[in-house]
Amino acid sequence: MKSFSRALVWLTVSEIIFNASGYVIHSVVGRLLGPSDYGRYGLIVNLTTTVIILIGNGVPTAMSKYMSEIFETHPDRILGIKRKTIFLQTTIMAAVTLAFFLLSPLIAAALGDATLTPLFQLSSLIIPSFAAASFYFSYFTGLHFFRLQAALKTTRSVTRMTFIILLAWFFGVRGAVAGYIVSPLLVFGVALVCDALITKKYFPEVKNTDSPDFPAKKLFDYAWPLTLFMLFYQMITSLDLFLVKALLGDDHLTGLYNAVITVGNIPYYLFYALTIILLPAISKTSANRDEAETSKLVNKALRLLALILFPAVTLLSVYAGPFISLFYGSAYAEATASMSVFAVGNGFLTVFYVLAFAISGAGLVKIPMYVSGVGLVASAALNALLIPIYGIVGSAIATTIVTFILMVGILVFTDRHFRVRIPLKLWIVSFLSSAALVAISRVTPSGAYTFIGSGAALFFLHFGLLRLFGVIDADDIAPLRRLIASRK
Repeated sequence: MKSFSRALVWLTVSEIIFNASGYVIHSVVGRLLGPSDYGRYGLIVNLTTTVIILIGNGVPTAMSKYMSEIFETHPDRILGIKRKTIFLQTTIMAAVTLAFFLLSPLIAAALGDATLTPLFQLSSLIIPSFAAASFYFSYFTGLHFFRLQAALKTTRSVTRMTFIILLAWFFGVRGAVAGYIVSPLLVFGVALVCDALITKKYFPEVKNTDSPDFPAKKLFDYAWPLTLFMLFYQMITSLDLFLVKALLGDDHLTGLYNAVITVGNIPYYLFYALTIILLPAISKTSANRDEAETSKLVNKALRLLALILFPAVTLLSVYAGPFISLFYGSAYAEATASMSVFAVGNGFLTVFYVLAFAISGAGLVKIPMYVSGVGLVASAALNALLIPIYGIVGSAIATTIVTFILMVGILVFTDRHFRVRIPLKLWIVSFLSSAALVAISRVTPSGAYTFIGSGAALFFLHFGLLRLFGVIDADDIAPLRRLIASRK
């Protein structure tokens, strides 16, 4: 549990830096391009990201799982798993990249805008670039090199912020898309050097060219349901944006809703580091049949969600207008109402995502796949119904309804499999504290910048209330204490 907490701190810090750079990018690019071109940019990046899921997470994540199970007991098998993953990853990457390039005209036509075709074709190059970087990210995850991951993530933060903004400044939307190609390639180069210098130092067995082969079928059997889950999840997070474009045919409204999605995803990004650790950690404890340790890991994840997600989502919703204005300026003020609703839905989706990785780590990867598949169908139906009536607010409402159902479903499966529950007192106190934050926020400063001070004060007030009612224990704040101690 100590190593879990320590790794979580390092990766969380790197994720905060990475996502802070992302919001700098969106804020600057959104202002440089304006709502209409920013909407086009959002369509390109979101769709390409969805396609990347097909090759960026499935097979590499399977590699990470199986390496986590053997790197201590059978390090001689590392090279075999790595080789087979490279073969599968390269094959899938080439096929998907070519298909996306050739289908670009049809995708643009489906969105009712043929001028998007060259942008989609350019963005197809993001696929192999991202796949190369994501391979090493999963590789180091499987070997539990979490500090190295954090360093690479921070490197990528700097490179993508630099290249995307500079290229957007000079070349507009095309330049911003090109920045997404360059940054992962640079990180891949750094990762290659780290692999040669660091991996072989700690695992000299990887130099053995006679490393036992690893069955591709075993990787594929785990990867395909995980890939579908990730694909369904990504489509749930971006389908509403595409339907706004297709049904309303308005680049301006598409740009506004892209801003809503970007800012509303803050809670998800805060907890993304947790998913990186949960899957390999639970894979290891499940392989060792250590049910007690597995339950502790899941219980800790649930506590973090209950303690932090409540106030984060609450403040994001009540200060929706100031948040939008802070990142994008007054030109995006119309997105406030949608943002207030979407923030709640994204909180539900964050719970679903974190627990889906916990379940996947235990080998039950088909459960998140089925649940997310149902959610995708429901999301498409509700968005198609509500967008023509209520516009982008209708899309936010549809997303919130669907994500609530997904959250309830995954909580039921988590309870059945891991038999862990957070004390009812914690849920009740967290909910009541969040309700108090909403009431107090009505009488505190909420200007374009003053809301930052008000929000920070309310956030700490929330934890003061939790401490007062005895729902926070020493283990909950231990990672923060260790981080502070390590910097002295």
